Amino acid sequence: MHNESDVNALLSENAKKVLEKRYLKKDDDGHIVEKPSDMFRRVAKNIATADSYYGKNEPEVKRTEEEFFGMMSRMEFLPNSPTLMNAGRELQQLSACFVLSIDDSMESIFETIKDTALIHKSGGGTGFSFSRLRGKNSPVRSTGGISSGPVSFMKVFNAATQAVKQGGTRRGANMGILRVDHPDILEFVTCKESDKEITNFNISVAITEDFIKKASKNEEYDLVDPHTKKGVQKLNARKVLDLIIKMAWKNGEPGIIFIDRINRDNPTPLAGEIESTNPCGEQPLLPYESCNLGSINLSRVVSDGTIDWKKLGDVIDKAVHFLDNVIDMNSYPLKRIEDTTKSNRKVGLGVMGFADMLLKLGVRYDSEDAIQLAEKIMKFILDNARDSSQRLAQERGAFPNYDKSIFRTNAARPIRNATLTTIAPTGTLSIIANCSSGIEPIFAISYIRNILDNTKFVEVHPYFEEMAKRRGFYSTDLMNLIAQKGTVVGFDEIPSDIQDLFVSAHDIDPKWHIKMQAAFQKYTNNAVSKTVNLPSEAKVEDVYSIYMMAYESGCKGVTIYRDNSREEQVLNKAAAGPSLAEPEKKSATTKIVPRPRPNVIFGTTTKISTGCGTLYVTINEDEEGLPFEVFTSMGKAGGCAMSQLEAIGRLVSLAFRSGIDTSSIIEQLRGIRCPSPSWEKGGRIFSCSDAIARVIERRMQDSKAKGRPSIEEAPAPKLEKTEEAAPAFKLEGSEAVSTASKLKTGNIVGVCPDCGSALWHVEGCMICKSCGYSKCG
Repeated sequence: MHNESDVNALLSENAKKVLEKRYLKKDDDGHIVEKPSDMFRRVAKNIATADSYYGKNEPEVKRTEEEFFGMMSRMEFLPNSPTLMNAGRELQQLSACFVLSIDDSMESIFETIKDTALIHKSGGGTGFSFSRLRGKNSPVRSTGGISSGPVSFMKVFNAATQAVKQGGTRRGANMGILRVDHPDILEFVTCKESDKEITNFNISVAITEDFIKKASKNEEYDLVDPHTKKGVQKLNARKVLDLIIKMAWKNGEPGIIFIDRINRDNPTPLAGEIESTNPCGEQPLLPYESCNLGSINLSRVVSDGTIDWKKLGDVIDKAVHFLDNVIDMNSYPLKRIEDTTKSNRKVGLGVMGFADMLLKLGVRYDSEDAIQLAEKIMKFILDNARDSSQRLAQERGAFPNYDKSIFRTNAARPIRNATLTTIAPTGTLSIIANCSSGIEPIFAISYIRNILDNTKFVEVHPYFEEMAKRRGFYSTDLMNLIAQKGTVVGFDEIPSDIQDLFVSAHDIDPKWHIKMQAAFQKYTNNAVSKTVNLPSEAKVEDVYSIYMMAYESGCKGVTIYRDNSREEQVLNKAAAGPSLAEPEKKSATTKIVPRPRPNVIFGTTTKISTGCGTLYVTINEDEEGLPFEVFTSMGKAGGCAMSQLEAIGRLVSLAFRSGIDTSSIIEQLRGIRCPSPSWEKGGRIFSCSDAIARVIERRMQDSKAKGRPSIEEAPAPKLEKTEEAAPAFKLEGSEAVSTASKLKTGNIVGVCPDCGSALWHVEGCMICKSCGYSKCG
């Protein structure tokens, strides 16, 4: 029996922090009232209870509880986060994700919004297809008006998601899908070009096989009215695909799913057609089905450089048993979801720690040996999971929709679960299990982690650290250099065989990402969550090649992420002058020199309420009565929030002193949203940035009423001519990249809003490895 000390020995310090912050039970005052071992015991006991529904006596149920506790506490298997958080607690909502349907009526749209809010409140994410909604400007007979189209309603769903705080631990994520033959497809493809739009959604285009064939032949295809099922317009398929690729190249969205392939693998075609997936795309579901996922930690089934197949088979059997029990123990947010989920009893058993397993076996990730091993492992998991599900069917009966399934027509043995395998994101789970995420390669051998008030230390992959110390080349300075470079390749101190084995995501040619995804997809009932990592300098044509390779190799969808692409998108939009397609040659530019600060300056301080607390905004004016600088203060703000406010103040002050139009400054700050809006004198304050904009606007209105000069009448800033090269960003056909984009950041995409550490792009999600914060969207 695994005890508390055994559990603690397996947990890293980071894993303990994540558990304490997000998983362990707390009392009404926020104090932690259970240990990690207590959490595993709570979950094991609760999920094992389902055995009693099928005639098992108390000793048998207790034996199941011990089996479940053992495999979780040894980090051999972990269920999805809601099960760890909620099993055996009041909420008892155990599913991570749901798919809902949206019909083409106002009643259906807003009924689904209500259902979405209930799901998000319970801690789940949601997937939708907007393909049934009529196109923009289509006539609406009942009102005599015109439709506003799917994208406008996505924005309504997005706002509803923003307003609902999930269970105190998670914020809602959504997947929005539109068929490629929908009349509004072009608006949909570009709807997330701005980082400020539809922020609570991932989006994917449902690609048909007819579209792929016509794109390859550069032919036109029909856009179909979802109401009449008749063609309303023709577009060139290759040009539409090019636009999808261009948007994905810019900021990773949209992804694509191969909808016809997904429905060919639909296990219950007579029960309905699959239109959508969950937020990360790996779980195609019928309307009103829910995810029921868990992952085996492959790094825990390697012993002395070999795979323990017997141990793996034992874990698979227990995991299928566990996941089937979860379906019965789940408290569903809607009765319709409970009925549909129990009709098909789909489970999704996946893996994590695959990259770690390869390291233990001495196999390089981007190698044919690794691909063959991936197929062998996943086939073993699927075959054993099927055997376990068929044994459960003998004891408990087949899933109720079995008569509507492909299993029945194939005269197979009755089976308990309509699907068995899924490769799901494991970002936070892999932190707890102290292993690599899903089937992804290692994202960084070494990286710098922030703790407390900007204290930094170097985090090193444990296998690499162990190897470096054993082989005698470990040093703190070397680990720092590796963290900065993002790879171990090219260091003279590191033996060549170590450089060859320890490859990170950006050392790997993109084609190997697709090869690995396809290898696992071959034996996965549902789909595979996998990100194809591209270097910053990747071209648009590279994305096209990846999409075609994904289609031809049997994948059910694909998501790409080009390093620094989201940051570059902001830079590209902000830059004036040279076009993206053709940067100008070196030319003379004008440099603005801000006005110097007088020795004495006067101003006023405005008090304004925000969702983060009371904010004090001081605006000082120069001798001419013109706005010159901004200072902000918030007594209750933490170190990170205060630093952000100081940064805003400095940048606004710089803009004032440089003669930037005040209305432009206000426009940039107004409407920026954070998760904690507030009300001030009858008006909504969306964020601290929004509050600062409103204060500046009021002050400018006051100054204008008093007849003071506007910023446009300020003395012109000093201009200096300087020779500078134009920014070297280019959409395609150039090897030139910015200095920043040359750095291999290992998929760091921002700063964690909870703890200030790096935010990583992993398996289609953004995940903080320090505190476990995640955002799938």
